[in-house]
Amino acid sequence: MVAPALLLFLALPAGAWRGLGLPRRPCVQCCRPAWPPAAPGPGAHVSDGDTWAGLPRLRPTIDISILKGEKGEVGVRGRSGRSGKEGPPGSRGLRGRKGQKGQAGLPGAQCPRTYAAFSVGRSEGLHSADALQAVTFDTELVNLDGAFDLASGRFLCTAPGVYFLSLNVHTWNYKETYLHIMRNAHAAAVLYAQPSERSVMQAQSLLLPLAAGDAVWVRMFQRDRDNAIFGEHGDLYITFSGHLVKPDAEL
Repeated sequence: MVAPALLLFLALPAGAWRGLGLPRRPCVQCCRPAWPPAAPGPGAHVSDGDTWAGLPRLRPTIDISILKGEKGEVGVRGRSGRSGKEGPPGSRGLRGRKGQKGQAGLPGAQCPRTYAAFSVGRSEGLHSADALQAVTFDTELVNLDGAFDLASGRFLCTAPGVYFLSLNVHTWNYKETYLHIMRNAHAAAVLYAQPSERSVMQAQSLLLPLAAGDAVWVRMFQRDRDNAIFGEHGDLYITFSGHLVKPDAEL
């Protein structure tokens, strides 16, 4: 019974399919999606009675997230890129903490020092015979580099700078004492004592700048009175001393 009915159904003519009220679907290849049908080309004829002609075209999508696998291992680090251009200088940062005290360095070379000094004396008293008379000395106490000449009573400066000079004498009873500390031909200081029945010690000292070649000496100056300084063998009453305080290189 089933077989004759199946054959009758298959034997219907082509125009009878519309009378059955069944939707007509186009044939598609198995390798293409069966639904929805592909849109007709620009040159294809679409009939008004086609049921599928007005339907919108749909495209299938796939959710890639459901296909994402597990995270892989970290790859090998690539090469460093080239250095970029130098940027503008930034603002000055905060001052850092004070560092630890460093180790002491090696001792440096000793600075050369300049020395000059003399100290001489006269054991014999002296009376002025001329208006201007140089005082000579007979005792050498200190005479660095032989810069002081006892016979002329002059110190010749070879190390320029500031010198300290001092003159000490013993006055003579009832006689005037009038002496000059000389720098070349100019009086730099005076030592004076009026006549008195008592003899006393008199002193004069000063700081004096000296240039190379300057001469320092002591001169007696006689006026209308006798001018004398007392001396005695065995004792040193008359002394003249000087030393360099600071050389010109350090001024």
